Amino acid sequence: MIIRKKTRQIKLGKIFIGGNAPISIQSMTNTNTADVQATVAQIHQLEEAGCQIIRLAVPDEESAKALKLILPQVSIPTIADIHFDYKLALASIESGIDGLRLNPGNIGSEWKVREVIRAAQENSIPIRIGVNGGSLSMKIIKKYGFGEEAIVQSALEHVHILEDNNFTNIKISVKSSNLDLMIKCYENLSSKVDYPLHLGVTEAGTYTRGTIKSAMGIGMLLYQGIGDTIRVSLTSSPVDEVLVAREILLALGLKTGMEIISCPTCGRTKIDLITLAEKVEERLVSFKDKAISVAVMGCIVNGPGEAREADYGIAGGTKEGLLFKKGEIIKKVPESHLVEELYQLIVADFPDA
Repeated sequence: MIIRKKTRQIKLGKIFIGGNAPISIQSMTNTNTADVQATVAQIHQLEEAGCQIIRLAVPDEESAKALKLILPQVSIPTIADIHFDYKLALASIESGIDGLRLNPGNIGSEWKVREVIRAAQENSIPIRIGVNGGSLSMKIIKKYGFGEEAIVQSALEHVHILEDNNFTNIKISVKSSNLDLMIKCYENLSSKVDYPLHLGVTEAGTYTRGTIKSAMGIGMLLYQGIGDTIRVSLTSSPVDEVLVAREILLALGLKTGMEIISCPTCGRTKIDLITLAEKVEERLVSFKDKAISVAVMGCIVNGPGEAREADYGIAGGTKEGLLFKKGEIIKKVPESHLVEELYQLIVADFPDA
């Protein structure tokens, strides 16, 4: 059983982060934020996939102004990603953003930092500090070299700037593309602060490589009870990021939802199991938040037995398959009807899905 570290709780829009709140799934739009229609459409798509927090790049004034048109059309909490320009942070807050991602040490003079902090405090907006190997100052590198201590101390330096201005509505991330470094940084930081932590392997890579690295890095930390929000950073669609993040949480028992169990193919398989499993996953997407397990097995000989614990399932034969529920065979079904028959079996129990 995973025992999560108790962190202080903050509120981002309508959701709580840290404390006893569930771990949240975050992603980031890859549209031009100034393109209101495209950005809103992608946020809706991400929300449908299970995204709970969305971050938007705000690189210029046009993007900051676009937030005024975007935010009324979306319902999940939003974060403005700000680098260097304090005016963009202020403009994002004025537009109604729920949170900021910025490092206060990177936005110039103290009075600029105080302006952003004042606006964030007045609007109950949390600030996420995000440090990785590419964002270290020369001062930090000269003092600590390049590695775990440099990244952690850099994050703490930014934290202290906020704390010195009586601001503690903070979330922190210390990402790295190096798995070992990423894990050590979060372990180190977790031992030093009780602020909620946002987990991720930055620049994790393409879909397959990035999924593996993220599952290992994020998963190992979550298993230790470290982490309050997660983002899987893939060189792929943001929707893929959300789906992978969801599966990580499901695998660790940190989120309830539908689990699909499917066997590898072997010489006994007489059905197109790969296509069948993909079709099942696609057809049952409306049940993704239901606490059910669905098995898609390759042969009639062992199928129901191997997936005995599944709530529903299919065991393939030659151009046909068995439909079963709670380990009990319901009926034999032609291959072409298996997916729809399975759907109807489940929807009878969950008509609201």
